[in-house]
Amino acid sequence: MIPALREFAHRFLGRGEGAITVPPFDGALKPNQALEHAEIIATVPTAEDLATDGTTLYVADGNAVLRLDGESFVSVRQFDQPLTALCVLPDGRLAVALAGREVRVFAPGDSSEVVITGAGMTAVNALAPGRGGALLATDGSTELPYAEWGRDLLSRGRSGRLLSIDAASRKVDVVASGLRYAFGAAVAGDTTLVSESWRHRLVAVSGDGKVKPVFDHLPVYPSRLTAAPGGGFWLTAFTARTQLIEFVLREATYRRRMMAEIDPEFWIVPRLTAGHSFREPMQGAHLKTMGVIKPWAPPRSYGLVVRLGADYGPQYSLHSRVDGTNHGVVAAVQVADSLYVLAKGPGRLLRLKLSDIQGGAGA
Repeated sequence: MIPALREFAHRFLGRGEGAITVPPFDGALKPNQALEHAEIIATVPTAEDLATDGTTLYVADGNAVLRLDGESFVSVRQFDQPLTALCVLPDGRLAVALAGREVRVFAPGDSSEVVITGAGMTAVNALAPGRGGALLATDGSTELPYAEWGRDLLSRGRSGRLLSIDAASRKVDVVASGLRYAFGAAVAGDTTLVSESWRHRLVAVSGDGKVKPVFDHLPVYPSRLTAAPGGGFWLTAFTARTQLIEFVLREATYRRRMMAEIDPEFWIVPRLTAGHSFREPMQGAHLKTMGVIKPWAPPRSYGLVVRLGADYGPQYSLHSRVDGTNHGVVAAVQVADSLYVLAKGPGRLLRLKLSDIQGGAGA
């Protein structure tokens, strides 16, 4: 009852979650152009996720899992549905989510596989190794499929979940529910770190399902995160927040009419890429002046990777700003001294040398 009253008061008074202010990029999140200057390894228009065992890079691309072999890709396995998540388990097996509704576990080179359904999986968007051989999954929404994340945001969705899967028994347990679009998980000591996108924060979920914020009030929508060798995490953000979207989210009648009457392509909603149509909604500062979009303009789309320490504190960040193109970053994994980044907006696989960015462009 008290949380409901607090939410009503915030909306009525325009404070807390009812405010339309957006935190600035500052401190460790100070903007740079590190992602914009990254090496482009390949163009992968249908890629969704990345995974690694520490030495090999895997890519979930459309209906296939690919392995990077030198400078080219080798097909590992084909499926009959699009992949929405991918991870490598400690025993070397791969786990994939198909269309957000089922999970399959298999060993490369072995034709057999374990098929896991149940618990009403609807929008599984990230997978990660858990404790004791378990497999962690974030189910963004139980009401809308993976592809309709924009509608879930505009509908003020809060049905996201953290799942724990036992591949041997095919049992699926709900660890936490009621999350506002869970999108990424990683083991962090005795808890699980989870991205809660629509609340712009990371939360620590204990084994009994208790949720505790650990890094909140972010100026972005956090997405997948992976453990970094030596401790800490790589956190991605698929786009940045703006006052325009914050305002629209607080206008229920307007949102309902927009979703009912306007093509989804032109909704006022975060995007993975922008600038392809003069009909796109934008704020005044986002208009080109003398043929240039100012890098501090309100972002219709953005690219960001944050290096977190073991205490979840940000150490430095890598950006592709408003006037860049490597936006919609949904995955980042470290292989030896290289960081591989998937910019889903332009469909690019990027590579950065950690020796170049630590204390340099990303510092």
